[in-house]
This record gives sequence, structure tokens and C-alpha cells, in this order.
Amino acid sequence: MRIARFSAEDGMSFGVVEENTIAAVAAHPFGELTFTGQRFPLADVRLLAPILPSKVIAIGKNYAEHAREMGGEAPAEPVLFSKPSTAVIGPGEAISYPEKLSQRVDYEGELALVIGRMCREVPAARAADVILGYTCANDVTARDLQKKDGQWTRAKGFDTFCPLGPWIETDADPADLAISTTVNGEVRQEARTSQLTHDIPMLVEYVSQVMTLLPGDVILTGTPAGVGPLEIGDEVTVTVEGVGALTNRVVARD
Repeated sequence: MRIARFSAEDGMSFGVVEENTIAAVAAHPFGELTFTGQRFPLADVRLLAPILPSKVIAIGKNYAEHAREMGGEAPAEPVLFSKPSTAVIGPGEAISYPEKLSQRVDYEGELALVIGRMCREVPAARAADVILGYTCANDVTARDLQKKDGQWTRAKGFDTFCPLGPWIETDADPADLAISTTVNGEVRQEARTSQLTHDIPMLVEYVSQVMTLLPGDVILTGTPAGVGPLEIGDEVTVTVEGVGALTNRVVARD
């Protein structure tokens, strides 16, 4: 099932995407879904970020080849950092390039998971019980600021630096999905989620030992090798097999 957040003439709502239509649901997508009876052609609505999380927790250097291209080996334990909720944008929205502050902004295509219920200290064996589903993500990064600062908050935290979408796929098996990133149609990243150093159940266990996770919270699972720069005017697409494709264009920040 594909759960989307969308905007139509009568406001914003959650809905279930079924072929070329979207069926609106009442309230939120957590728990049993209640349909309102409204149905819209998908072409007549605007898909938004599929969720507005209280927090986005990201995992650094979780593909061995990416760790090496960044100048090191894959860490023995997950490296956690966060992106503010204000960084989240949806499909088709613009990534704003902060030219006054950074001269190197990179794409980082990723599989993201969305938490479905409040939880803490979740054993890896029960991780699937607390996951609502999966979406595509782009962990946009001001690479020069990341290197300059030594810690990653500023580099990862600009408004628009966390595109998510196009929806939440609840039926995907994340164990071995193809993931790719293209810039202006040219493939820049290709990998499979089976290459993750720390797999998704382990990540849920690890993160939930540190903090309580709330419904809608997002965990970015890491980016493969092949990260590189974006330029103003570029169109970047992150595609995850069985989940969908997320496309955003880069514009100059006002």
C-alpha cells in the first residue's frame, strides 16, 4: 500500500494511491485507515512530503564503498546524526542552494524508513512491528561546510536539504532493494540495500536505545558510493526499487 500526503482543492490530506487515483483517508495514517469516500485523479493533486516528522535521524557511512570514498572504513557501530524537520520537502519541490554560505552541495540518495508507532528499546527481531513503511530520501549536504565544521549539523540542516517522497510504501521488503541516484538523467549512484553495513532491524534497535521514536519519525539508512556535487538548475532523482522515485530541482536560495 502506498500512503501519500497530498494537496487538493479542499486542503491537505493523507490518502492511498491506487493506480492513477488517490483515495483520501481521515486523520492520519497510523493505525487502521478510515476512508472518507473522496477519490481524486492523481494528476489533479500535488504530492507533498509524505510525512512531517518530529525528527529525522540519519546514519552516516553505512555503505562500505561510501565510507572509503569519504576517506575511511565502515564504522563498527552506526554513526548517528540528525536533520531538522524544517529541512523536509516533498517531491517536485526545489532544493535551495545556499550560495552565500556553501560552494559545494552534494546529493546523497537513500532509502528512508518511517516509524509507525511510539517505541523505545526495540529489539532488532521486532523492528518490523514499529515500521509503517519506506520512502525515498535525499540527504542533501553542504560538503565544504561538513569538512570545515567537523560536525555535521550546519552542513545537513539547511531548509530543503531533506527531500522525502513520493509516498510511504508499506509492503516493501527492504532487505535487498536496488537504489539509484541520477542527475539530469545520468546515473551517479547505484547499489542495493543488501550492501548496508548495518541493516534496518539493527538500525531501529540502535536508534531506539538512544531516543524514543514517535509515529512519523524518519530514519535515513545511509547513502551508497558515488556522492557528488549539484549545480543550480540540476534535476536529481532518487529511485528505490518497489518504493518509487523522488525528483527535485536545484535553485538558488533567495
